[in-house]
Amino acid sequence: MNKNQLAEILKYCSPKVLYVITWNNLLKRILCPFKVRVLNPVGGLKMGEIVWVDEVKVTMELKTIFIIKGNAYYYYHFDIII
Repeated sequence: MNKNQLAEILKYCSPKVLYVITWNNLLKRILCPFKVRVLNPVGGLKMGEIVWVDEVKVTMELKTIFIIKGNAYYYYHFDIII
């Protein structure tokens, strides 16, 4: 996927909404800010710490990024708390 194709798709997406499919195949919409627990130390965040996700972004490789306190982190460092 090139930059123009990605830009075309993302113009319909909001950085304030995350859609998640649950273990029982339900689609849930999570609005920012939402809480996450840090699974492994990353950046200035400690394992087990609870932080708020301000925005959700996507990389060119279509990997989900959480914006926390102005810093970007890959989603797999966190567990969403609902």
